[in-house]
Amino acid sequence: MKSRPRIGEKAEIQFVAEDKHAIDFATEGMPSVLSTPWLIWFMEHSARKAILPYLEHTESTVGMTVDIDHLAATPTGNKVTCIAQVLRAEESKFHFKLEAFDEHEKVASGLHKLAVVDKARLANRVKRKQKKI
Repeated sequence: MKSRPRIGEKAEIQFVAEDKHAIDFATEGMPSVLSTPWLIWFMEHSARKAILPYLEHTESTVGMTVDIDHLAATPTGNKVTCIAQVLRAEESKFHFKLEAFDEHEKVASGLHKLAVVDKARLANRVKRKQKKI
């Protein structure tokens, strides 16, 4: 890493909940709302955004832990803001507080941990696990 983010530093991602982000069982009277997996995906990416400026070109991040409470439904078409705040760092591991808000209320909160990894080292490890065809 070039340097390390400061404790309390924040990063934010905004997106519009589209039909492709909706629960796949939104039929027969069920409203089209943002699915939990997509919400977590965007929340994790807000944490990644906080780390990216500090990485060397040979480094990337991988998620380790996600503990999210999905608190409220977000109708498709609504804008969502995901905020990640650095809580602490342990060597190459970083802990974040995550929150998400739609245009009306807080819709999710929780914790996330990610690790900074060397891309080549990870690629070699994955290659060893791949089945030979």
